[in-house]
Amino acid sequence: MIEESGPGMKVLLMDKETTSIVSMVYAQSEILQKEVYLFERIDSSGRETMKHLKCITFLRPTKENVEFLAQELRMPKYGLYYIYFSNVISKQDVKVLAEADDQEVVREVQEFFGDYIAVNPHLFTLNIPGCCHWTYQAMVHELLGINNNRINLSDVPGISKDLKEVVLSAEHDEFYANNMYNNFGEIGTNIKDLMEDFQKKSQSTAKVESIADMKAFIENYPQFKKMSGTVAKHVAVVGELSRLVNKHILMEASELEQELACQGDHSACLQKIKSLLSNEKLQPVDMLRLVMLYALRYESHSNNDISGLLDVLRKKGVSDKQRSLVPAVLEYGGRKARGSDLFGNQDAVAITKKFFKGLKGVENIYTQHKPVLYNVLDQLIKGKLKEGSFPYLGTSVLRERPQDIIVFMIGGATYEEALTVHTLNRSTPGVRVVLGSTAVLNFKSFMDEVIQAVQGQSSSRLGSRW
Repeated sequence: MIEESGPGMKVLLMDKETTSIVSMVYAQSEILQKEVYLFERIDSSGRETMKHLKCITFLRPTKENVEFLAQELRMPKYGLYYIYFSNVISKQDVKVLAEADDQEVVREVQEFFGDYIAVNPHLFTLNIPGCCHWTYQAMVHELLGINNNRINLSDVPGISKDLKEVVLSAEHDEFYANNMYNNFGEIGTNIKDLMEDFQKKSQSTAKVESIADMKAFIENYPQFKKMSGTVAKHVAVVGELSRLVNKHILMEASELEQELACQGDHSACLQKIKSLLSNEKLQPVDMLRLVMLYALRYESHSNNDISGLLDVLRKKGVSDKQRSLVPAVLEYGGRKARGSDLFGNQDAVAITKKFFKGLKGVENIYTQHKPVLYNVLDQLIKGKLKEGSFPYLGTSVLRERPQDIIVFMIGGATYEEALTVHTLNRSTPGVRVVLGSTAVLNFKSFMDEVIQAVQGQSSSRLGSRW
C-alpha cells in the first residue's frame, strides 16, 4: 500500500481494528523507514490539516468508517488519498465516497484483503469471541493473558515501571521467536545460558541459579540488559509464571490433566483428582478444569463419579454458576455432541499407540497430549481423511497430497493447536499449513464460549459471564 502511493511524506489513517492488524506485523520504526511520518485514527477529532502529506487509508469497510471517510473527503486534511479497505466494499458505499470527493483528492480505491490478526507466521485470528498447553506461549496466555501480543504485568509484585506492559512478538523479538514453542523448563535454561555466556565475556562471578538470581543479575549488570535486548522482559514474564505455578501447584494439576487426556485408568485418575481437590493451594478455576476434563473423559464409564466430584466442588466453595459449567461442557462437547473420537478410545490404531507409549514412557509428561487437529491434518496429508466426516464442497476431489492447507476453527483455537501446525510445517516438506480462528482461547474464554453456545441451544440460566 505504501509503495503504490509513490515517493513523498505520508500519513497512515486507520481505524481501531486495522491499527491492531498493522501493529501485529510492523513496528512503528519499520513504517517510518517507508516515509510514513504520521499515524492517525479515522475517528479521532482535531487532526491538523497537512496538505503536503499523502494519505494512505487502511480501513475496515464498515458503515461507520464509510461515513467518517466521506466526511474526511468533503473537507480533506491531506493532499492526496490512497484508499484501501481490508475487505469487500459495496458499490453503493463506493458511490457515497465518489460523491463526497468534490475536490478530486482520491487517487486509488482498492480492496486489500487483510481483515485478520496475524498472531504467528502460521496462525491468524479474527478476534471474534463468543461466536458459537502447554508451551511458553500457551502458558503465558493461560495464566497472564495475551491480547494482540500484549501482556499486562501491572499487578505483578515488585514489577518495574518499564515492564508493566510488555509485547511478545515473534516478528520483533528474536528470543521469543526462538523459544515460543519450547516448554517452561527449557525457557529458564535458555535464559540462564545467555546470562552464563555474558558472565564468561565479562568475567563476572555472580551466581545465576534461580529466577530471583536472574532478576538480581539484570539489575546489577545494566550492560547485559542493553546487550540482550528483550531478555529482561522474559525474565519478568517467566518469574511471574513461576510464582503462579508454585503458588497454585499447577505442575501437579497439569500432570494430572495430561494423564486424564492421554492415559485413562479411571480408578487411579479419580483418586488423584480427589486428592488434588483436597489441597488448599489449588484454585477453584483449576479444580473446575480437572472435573470438567474428567466428565468429558469418563461420562460413559459405568463407575464415573461426576456427581461426587461436583459435591466436592460445592464443599470447597465453588459457586453454583461455576459448577453448572460441568454439565454445560458435556452438552457443548460431550459424546453426543462431538463427531470424533476425542480420546482415541475407539480407534484400534490409537489404542495400540497409547499402549506402546505407556510401555516406553513419554519424553515430557506435561506435553504428551496432541489435539484432534494433529490427527485430522496427518490423515489429510496422507490422503486418508474420511470423506464422511470431512465432505467435499463441489465436484472436485483431492487426488494428490495438498501443498497448501488452510484450517479455520469457528469458536476459537488454542496455542497448543498452533504448535501442532508449527510442528507439522517443520516435519512435512512441501506442505504449508495455516491455522485461523474466530479467537485464540484460554480456559476462561473457552468457558465463555461454552456458556453462550449452551444458552443459545437450551436457554439455560448460566449467566453471560462466569
